[in-house]
Amino acid sequence: MPEVVLFDLFGVIARNQAPEAVHALTEIAGAAAPAFLDAYWRHRPPYDRGQCTATAYWQRVALDLGTTFDTSRIANLIAADTDSWGAVDDDMVTLIERAAASGVRLALLSNIPEELAAHYEQHHRRWMRHFELVAFSCRIGRAKPDPEAFRWCARELGADPGHILFIDDRAENIAVAGRLGMRTHLFTGPARLKGVTT
Repeated sequence: MPEVVLFDLFGVIARNQAPEAVHALTEIAGAAAPAFLDAYWRHRPPYDRGQCTATAYWQRVALDLGTTFDTSRIANLIAADTDSWGAVDDDMVTLIERAAASGVRLALLSNIPEELAAHYEQHHRRWMRHFELVAFSCRIGRAKPDPEAFRWCARELGADPGHILFIDDRAENIAVAGRLGMRTHLFTGPARLKGVTT
């Protein structure tokens, strides 16, 4: 067993955006999906790292779309964006609770903006309390796949990278963690994790 299991959040514990959630965002923005998503993701890294506010982020998205968003529309976009990432996998929550009960040290590393981080802290306390370290990119100023995000976690945990198992659904993040000496698991579903984390 590893000393620490370091989880990704979205695509592992929490569900990725559903098509209907993306559609709701494009409707609020008044933009076609391809152009909207291109702008949405292009400007996401500094927002996730806490280097710009939500208002600045959405203003940059609007600029790419050749439009402007007023205060009311930005508020609606922030709310819809938060909702779009808010669903969690109950099977994964159960797995986390079992792993915690077995004495495994648990940690979380997520690329996430401040508004969404605050949402999870407020609405998902029951299972988030099991993580001794919560590394939100907006708070640590580093985001995957930057190697410093992983090094920061190892330092804060006081654990050798070789004693950490990192679980993520994205191959590029897994690759970086592996090069740093962490054990890794490319997530494809809860069933394959049961023997890994408990």
